[in-house]
Order: sequence, then C-alpha cells, then structure tokens
Amino acid sequence: QVQLVESGGGFVQAGGSLRLSCAASGRTFSDYAMGWFRQAPGKEREFVAVISRSGLSTNYADSLKGRFTISRDNAKNTVYLQMNSLKPEDTAVYYCAAGLVAVTRTYEYDYWGQGTQVTVSS
Repeated sequence: QVQLVESGGGFVQAGGSLRLSCAASGRTFSDYAMGWFRQAPGKEREFVAVISRSGLSTNYADSLKGRFTISRDNAKNTVYLQMNSLKPEDTAVYYCAAGLVAVTRTYEYDYWGQGTQVTVSS
C-alpha cells in the first residue's frame, strides 16, 4: 500500500501561483511514477502532469504546458506541482496518484490521495 497526502491548496487570485505537495508513505516511493490530476465540479477527473520514477521524464496536459511544473524528491518521498499564472478555470480539486507506469490515464494508477482544493478568483 501507498498512502498519499496532498497539501498546498488554497485560494488565490488570477495570475497568482501555488505549489502543491504530495507526501507518500508505505512502499518505496521511487518504484512509482507519480501523476497529478484535477476534477472541477460537474466534470470528469482530468490529467494534469506525470513524472517518471527517476524524475527524468515528465509529461503535461497540452493546455497546461508552460504554466505548470511537476517535480519530485525521492529522498523526501514527495512530488510537487508548481502552478503559475493561475486562471479561474484551474479551479478544481487536485489529486496526486501513484502508478507503475508514467501515463495519462486515470485507471492506470493504483493509489490516490484525498485531494486538495484550489480556487482561483477572477
């Protein structure tokens, strides 16, 4: 089992920045690719970003490239999501997830956190 706990969400004005963290415990963190997903009210959960086990490879949703950056610190068992130039449409609950493969599909991930709310005001 892997336990994931997100933090760093909150309320921010448009154009602002937030950094989300996801702390992992349980099995060996570096055995897992880590992804960030988000879900806005009334919408399906969508892919945001993913990082490989080593951290050398990343992938982003096309609409978020250039604004969001995913990173990880395997020594701290933590994955991060730096979000810049935030827009009201970024408002959602953000989830981190752990899986064996660095992919964009939600069903490929085995473990999920509880989520952290991000609200961006206009």
